[in-house]
Amino acid sequence: MQTVLRVIVAAGVVIAVTTFAHAQNTPPNPATRATLSDPQGPPPDQSHIPFTLPKDIKWTGDPARQQTAVLYGDQSKEGPYGVLIKWAPGAFSRPHFHDQTRWIYVVSGTWWVSSSNVYDEKTTYPFHAGTFSTDVANTVHWDGARTGEKEPAIILLTGVGPVKTVQVDESGKPLPPAGRGK
Repeated sequence: MQTVLRVIVAAGVVIAVTTFAHAQNTPPNPATRATLSDPQGPPPDQSHIPFTLPKDIKWTGDPARQQTAVLYGDQSKEGPYGVLIKWAPGAFSRPHFHDQTRWIYVVSGTWWVSSSNVYDEKTTYPFHAGTFSTDVANTVHWDGARTGEKEPAIILLTGVGPVKTVQVDESGKPLPPAGRGK
């Protein structure tokens, strides 16, 4: 499945680059050029370019800890998904792994990450806005935003579901699911 996904993504990149290069080589008509002092055009037709303005994105969760906004799909179901995660300063997950590979882009702020089995915030490494990262399937990591950050860390997390998240102990062994066992 991941090989097929990589081939599809690579083909999409080739098509996009070729189309972009062709479009960039066509000189614009000077009469249709616009500057920031010109009025904005009408919104795009939603049947051609569906969009959600920032004010309309639905965030859920605890603003003092972590919030999420589902952009598309559902990570608990088959298929692609995209989620924004907003980490408040001082909030971190605990060591865990996912059974599927996921891809992350840091949208804003600084996202702090560790691949240690042991929770110690001093072992986290900063990924600043613009950083791209991969959560490799079945490898331990944890993440969040350090205390003292001036703004939350916002990441765009994408992948193909369904995805399971498994918490681990300090030796990296899976913990029993919450609410079951000891």
